[in-house]
Amino acid sequence: MSEKEIDSVTNVETTGHEWDGIKELNNPLPRWWLWVFYACIVYAIGYCIYYPAIPLIEGATQGLAGYSSRTELHQEMATIEAGRTEMLERIRQADVAEIQADPELTRFATAGGASAFKVYCSQCHGSGAQGASGYPNLNDDDWLWGGSIEQIAQTIRHGVRYEEDGDTRYSEMPAFGRDQLLPRADILAAAHYVRALSGLEHDQGAMDEGARVFAENCAACHGENGHGNKELGAPNLADALWLYGDTHQDIVSQINNPKHGVMPAWGDRLGDALVKQLAVYVHGLGGGE
Repeated sequence: MSEKEIDSVTNVETTGHEWDGIKELNNPLPRWWLWVFYACIVYAIGYCIYYPAIPLIEGATQGLAGYSSRTELHQEMATIEAGRTEMLERIRQADVAEIQADPELTRFATAGGASAFKVYCSQCHGSGAQGASGYPNLNDDDWLWGGSIEQIAQTIRHGVRYEEDGDTRYSEMPAFGRDQLLPRADILAAAHYVRALSGLEHDQGAMDEGARVFAENCAACHGENGHGNKELGAPNLADALWLYGDTHQDIVSQINNPKHGVMPAWGDRLGDALVKQLAVYVHGLGGGE
């Protein structure tokens, strides 16, 4: 029997293997590590027998437990859907004010409305509902047709100037210049007066004439002081919020040949429950009345 070789540097027995002058030391793994390793092997074998584990050509072994993560997922989704169905039915049966008065329904409606807003509304109103030129900001408190939750729901349901809906919100500002209802000088003067209403820089010399033109042609819709009329969808001209711009030329262009935005009627497309959820979400952004 050959004598064991002991490494002179580490004082550890060698295995007898040597390569290029380097000898392999005989350092076996700790016993506890080996037992853990063997236990893992036994556990893996048991797992493969009890659960689906081994892939085959068309599926996998079913295992003794008959467990399926896909089945479990379907069951969980069915439970969630059943809960959603119940909540949606409660929303259908309630009006928007009742939804707001119920914290549970409000949370559900807000979450659903936020999701629907990203899909159907953010393309025009922005992902944060901040709006853009020609598209209203839904975070502020300036509402053409009223910002109560009922009024918001009505606007979402029937749209604005949407010809396919008989109950759509509708208003139309005359084209005072294009249709030659006012001379150019009156339009320029009226634009200066409108800028003055909101504290913008204007021609003081045109004020008197602009006030006359406004009183005779504009006050019927926008109000004597330019504060607007939500029954007619006439905007407030005395605040700092402008849908189509606040420069003198922007206002002249709008008086001359006004732009009229169109919003689809979402009631038939989305259903009553989702319209209410959108109304709750939009109203909750902070600008709702």
